Amino acid sequence: METILFLAHTEADGSLGKPALEALAAAQSLGGTLVAGLIGEKVQPAADQIATSGATKFLGVSGTDFASSRYATDAAAAEALCRAAQATVVVAAGTSRFMRCLPGVAQRLGGRVDTHVTGLTTNGGNVTINRWFYRQRMEAAIQRAPRPWFIVVDPGSQPAWQGAAGQASVEAVAIALADSARRTTVTGIRAPQADAQTIRPDAALLFVTGAGWTKKQADGQTHVPEAEKLIRDFLHLSRASLGSSKSLVDLGGEGQAVLSFLSHLNQVGQTGSTPRHPKGLSTCCHGEEPHTVGWRFIGERRAISLDPNCGWARGKADVLYVADAFAVMRKVNELLVQGV
Repeated sequence: METILFLAHTEADGSLGKPALEALAAAQSLGGTLVAGLIGEKVQPAADQIATSGATKFLGVSGTDFASSRYATDAAAAEALCRAAQATVVVAAGTSRFMRCLPGVAQRLGGRVDTHVTGLTTNGGNVTINRWFYRQRMEAAIQRAPRPWFIVVDPGSQPAWQGAAGQASVEAVAIALADSARRTTVTGIRAPQADAQTIRPDAALLFVTGAGWTKKQADGQTHVPEAEKLIRDFLHLSRASLGSSKSLVDLGGEGQAVLSFLSHLNQVGQTGSTPRHPKGLSTCCHGEEPHTVGWRFIGERRAISLDPNCGWARGKADVLYVADAFAVMRKVNELLVQGV
């Protein structure tokens, strides 16, 4: 029987975020003996949060040295927790903090690591994971014999664990850190204003813009300033997350008019991200394969395009509105202002 270590780092308030709770549900699905390993400035709130998860033991590495993301301390903490738990399988969320350090921890322990995992199953005691390759075009089912096996789960791919809080007894795992492990320090956090934030992973809707927003319209002129206002107003009113086709974010490098608030971080598709929102609305996008591959995990897909023969019309969208996106979004914003 496998010993499953659920590995998580805490948020600033000591709790566990949604990606960690998703990884916990994935770890539970494997059966075996479940152990929780927590890293953070304070880990007791996180342990109490998942006290009823069925974990047989709660291990913690805590202190100011582990409050912020830092490779040296995170790797040391994760290694110590794996050794203390004698884990054969380690399940963690694919946050930037763990994606940076866990491959190195697997190397230290002589194990193996798989990242961007989107599915986990067990059959007869054999653990199988699923992940996508070649920008989500091919799915693989993988089993591994070497242990420990680190499984890093993509956020948004699993249902989050839900359960009542309780009282958990945390066993502290002590680590002797060398001074060299503290060389990197966090001096502050720079983040955009809430209204300027356009990437919202937890949003119910993904709104994707295509190059058509910057092309000449029916009057023979471009209307980029109006396009920017329509899109910004919609994002503000709907709290949707903003995505973009590669062709649109590339326009800036070609000296053409471009939406000022877009970057390659917004890019969705074969060469971009594959978000997992319940609903998606594509506007002024062609809907061809390189773009729609990024929509693989979108629950309900809708598109607005003036071309009734575009890729969206060929079975890639649940609903296609053959209309002018400028006119449609103008009316949508009016309705949102009215609270409709």
